[in-house]
Amino acid sequence: MPIVAEIGTEYLLFGAAGLISLVAFAALILVPAIGSFSRTWEKATAVIVSLFVLLALLGVGVAIGIGIVYYWDDITHLFGG
Repeated sequence: MPIVAEIGTEYLLFGAAGLISLVAFAALILVPAIGSFSRTWEKATAVIVSLFVLLALLGVGVAIGIGIVYYWDDITHLFGG
């Protein structure tokens, strides 16, 4: 039996979403930040600052997710559930 058959569909979907998110981050934030500078130390600093941006975006996403899980009953009642 192939190993792919043992992985659940939701794990494949979440993995694909994570990969797409990392590619989007690299293409839309990291590459322009690196291309804006010519010196090596400037490029290294741009990478570090871009990683801070990535961590901030992940933190906001986790905070929103925790908020949705915590207030799920209130959210469903708000929409007539």
